[in-house]
Amino acid sequence: MQDEHVSALAAKLSRALSQGSEYVVTQPAELRILREMSEAELGEFARQHGWRVIRRLGGRQIEFYNHASQSGS
Repeated sequence: MQDEHVSALAAKLSRALSQGSEYVVTQPAELRILREMSEAELGEFARQHGWRVIRRLGGRQIEFYNHASQSGS
């Protein structure tokens, strides 16, 4: 997992989720970064940023949602 790519993707997700409640990752380059993470790592990545994550279509689509109930935790 390349930290600079993960950081750049986290920044993109933060921008998108600051303007809406969900972001659907469908770009191959973004999916490649996320697929390198284990299920636990992906969940922790989302939790660290206050998001919820759902994998769909056998991992071909990954969705992130704002998770307001975690703020302040």
